[in-house]
Amino acid sequence: MNEPIVLNAYRPYPGCYDELVDDGCRARSQATAVARFIAHNGADELVRRQAQLDSTIAAMGISFTVYSDSQNIDRAWPLDVVPRVISATDWEKTSNGLKQRLQALNMFINDLYNDQKVIKDKIIPGELVLKSKNFLAPCQGIKPAHGVWAHICGTDLVRDEIGRFLVLEDNLRVPSGVSYMLENRTVMKRVFPELFAESTIGPVDNYPSRLWEMLASLSPRQDLTPVVVVLTPGIYNSAYFEHSFLAQQMGCQLVENVDLYVDNDIVYMRTLQGPQRVDVIYRRVDDVFIDPEVFRKDSTLGIPGVIRAWRAGNVAIANAPGSGVADDKAVYAFVPDIIRYYLSEEPLIENVPTYLCMDEKQREYVLANLDKLVVKPANESGGYGILIGPRANDEERAQFATAIRENPRNFIAQPTLNLSTAPTLCDEILEPRHLDLRPFILQGESVYCTTGGLSRVALRRGSLVVNSSQGGGSKDTWIVAGEG
Repeated sequence: MNEPIVLNAYRPYPGCYDELVDDGCRARSQATAVARFIAHNGADELVRRQAQLDSTIAAMGISFTVYSDSQNIDRAWPLDVVPRVISATDWEKTSNGLKQRLQALNMFINDLYNDQKVIKDKIIPGELVLKSKNFLAPCQGIKPAHGVWAHICGTDLVRDEIGRFLVLEDNLRVPSGVSYMLENRTVMKRVFPELFAESTIGPVDNYPSRLWEMLASLSPRQDLTPVVVVLTPGIYNSAYFEHSFLAQQMGCQLVENVDLYVDNDIVYMRTLQGPQRVDVIYRRVDDVFIDPEVFRKDSTLGIPGVIRAWRAGNVAIANAPGSGVADDKAVYAFVPDIIRYYLSEEPLIENVPTYLCMDEKQREYVLANLDKLVVKPANESGGYGILIGPRANDEERAQFATAIRENPRNFIAQPTLNLSTAPTLCDEILEPRHLDLRPFILQGESVYCTTGGLSRVALRRGSLVVNSSQGGGSKDTWIVAGEG
């Protein structure tokens, strides 16, 4: 057997699981090809390949939008040249756990908006979900196709110090980032053709076809080829690149609200040939803006009457309005119990330990240990509004203590994890950086999980904030069968 490759020039953080090497700086078996490339070519070649990668991204127009000082700033998508490598064996169990989780969450959402057995059986407190701002009363009594509400889920995973995958949070409203997963792979194939020839890397490019098949399975007119549209808030939305990309990849129309209207509880699209009935709306507009007749009256992004059409069963909406009730971070703490309740199975992936500030005893523990915990608002996303206790100052912790006491329902807390790291090119040197992973799971008639997902990496030394809107970057995620 070949001796493992040793990367003496790279030093992982102590106490963290590194995706490329073990504690002795020996390459993990699934990362042999990547480690061999680094060992043989050195940092200079990585710098050259990074420049090639950056120019490819610019030429392809891959960008994201950052909101700053009331301006929209388009920036080139930040992709690091060193891929993240995960073994196919590790991924199989993880993928099965993600599918299990989404199936249970959809059963939970469907129950909440109908029979509410989960509350009657005291699995979860009624006040926790029924008073959530994401529980939308107008959705009660609706039973969408296949009993599925959250058709597209982006679940954020982290690896702890021993390499276990843990669920950090579920994103069930309008999860984003899958286009960057796909584009990362396209760019890396161009920049590292020899590594793709040398390794057996699981593909990701079947996602658009799987997304189309899932959306088509929701159509109320199963005897016809469905008309599927992608509904975008418009060009100024930070994820507009993704909206247009997915519409193009699926061969669907990209529409705004002005392109659609409702007549006799049927949704139509305005076209040059006249009105065309719409069967499925893949909406990238937040729930409460989608129909000014039902939710926000001041919404200029919605389609008046679309909820009537949905309730009548004449159109499918993915993700269904109201599905965000299950990605409330306070609900997250109950997901293991939800899996046991609906599926009679043990969770295949564990949660990060979580303290609910609405519980008096747990709240007192959180307030006494703010210097050790990460505190999160229950309904924020994008890494905003988070307190990382060990790195906060006394004033910041005091402000959070006040906010927790004033509105305990709105906060949860978790221990500060030693997130896994991967070598990242920083100032022409390979250094470890913390990262997470967002796979994408689809559920319609069946359940599908991407082979890997979008790895987001904190580009600042020691930072745990991976969001691109706050200075993070990304990596291509390789699920590798056998040794490189």
